[in-house]
Amino acid sequence: MATTGPWSEAEIRAYLEAAVLPLRLASNTVSGSPLLLSLWFVPLDGALYCAALTSSRVVRSLARDPRCTVEVAGDLPPYRGIRGRGIAHLEPARGEQILRAALQRYLGRDDGPLARWLLSRSAREVAIRIELDRITSFDYTARMAPTAGRAR
Repeated sequence: MATTGPWSEAEIRAYLEAAVLPLRLASNTVSGSPLLLSLWFVPLDGALYCAALTSSRVVRSLARDPRCTVEVAGDLPPYRGIRGRGIAHLEPARGEQILRAALQRYLGRDDGPLARWLLSRSAREVAIRIELDRITSFDYTARMAPTAGRAR
């Protein structure tokens, strides 16, 4: 995997482990138009995993064209995160496992009302394994830090 930006590969991995933010995934639709959506993700075994319904537009798009890009970054300053390019692999057998891991990561449990509703459809979930071949990190923390005595 090629990396650019201010963070080392170890710092990128640590950021992805700690970031409880949605992953923004862009893929190509059959018409050639981009599809962008946010998904919960789980970093696992050097890849990023998401879960989606087998019938979803994103799964259909990735089945046809597995090339994708991702971004994991917050919406509030100071802006920092990663952007990457890679290939998505669909793994139907791991759909429920990844869904449960995402529920634990984002909700801290897999037995609340939302978790129960999502798990009620788990037989139709597919895991999306995203293997990035290129990652760019960005961190504007220093640039956006308040400066003492700065004129407004």
